[in-house]
Amino acid sequence: MKKTTRIFLSILCLAAMVFIPAACGADNVAPRDVPVYDREGFPITIPEEINTIISIGPANTEILVALGFADAIIQADMFSYDVPGISADIATYDMLTPDLEHIVSLSPDIVFVSGFTRTQGEEPLAQVANAGISVIHIPVAESIADIRSDIRFIAAILDADLQGEALISEMDAEISRIREISDGITERRRVYFEISPAPWMFTFGTGTFLHEMLEIAGAINVFAHYEGWTGLGDEILLELDPDVILTSTNFIDDPIGEIKDRPGWSNLIAVQNGDVFLIDTNSSNRQNHNITKALLEIAQVVYPDKFQ
Repeated sequence: MKKTTRIFLSILCLAAMVFIPAACGADNVAPRDVPVYDREGFPITIPEEINTIISIGPANTEILVALGFADAIIQADMFSYDVPGISADIATYDMLTPDLEHIVSLSPDIVFVSGFTRTQGEEPLAQVANAGISVIHIPVAESIADIRSDIRFIAAILDADLQGEALISEMDAEISRIREISDGITERRRVYFEISPAPWMFTFGTGTFLHEMLEIAGAINVFAHYEGWTGLGDEILLELDPDVILTSTNFIDDPIGEIKDRPGWSNLIAVQNGDVFLIDTNSSNRQNHNITKALLEIAQVVYPDKFQ
């Protein structure tokens, strides 16, 4: 379309807008805002069409599936095998050391890679990027706000902004529902949430999305005086004596029994009262919209009389 013709049509649309708002049609649609940097600050070029995707990181994979791109995923990491919607026939990579030559040989339109893949600040997929493939880094989310930003960013890359906003709205609605109930709780229970069992017990303090989840559920994190992810010893936990113990460990046969059988832990209030619970591993460990599933589980076991 010639420039003079386009200007004329634009003026005509403006003049007609009062009477026939639909007259301007698609020519007045704002251009799509495509990100030029990924979530870690690397410059990126987005293909005009995205038909094939490789997803490295199960949190990313779940977002992609929820946005409607399950069929576009041709490869994923080994932890994404159980994501509903992912084909059982696709090959999977080690998330920490993905097969770069194989990725290049597949020539995908785009690769989403988790911050867990990066080690010591190095660019693990430089070989893939140098081959002209668009590599998009999604860092490990530290907060629920980060999760919202990740969803919006991935949606923007895929021209699926409406789907992304719908996903965020659904997540926020459930968070608000649970928070509204927990705000009325006056006697708060003290909780220890374990994400790695003995002998390398690991938990978290402030500055993490899981800490936010405990607060939203109305619980008090007994390690709130720590920041970030932290290891601990028996002595500290025995001294803190939480009301409830939660674990997301799923790689041992009986995680609850293992906690109860630890030397000295039978003296803990939570163990004596049977308040030791397993929280779904995937929804509590993967930083995406599905955290609301774990959030509800937490609320239900910590305050069974308040949440159904």
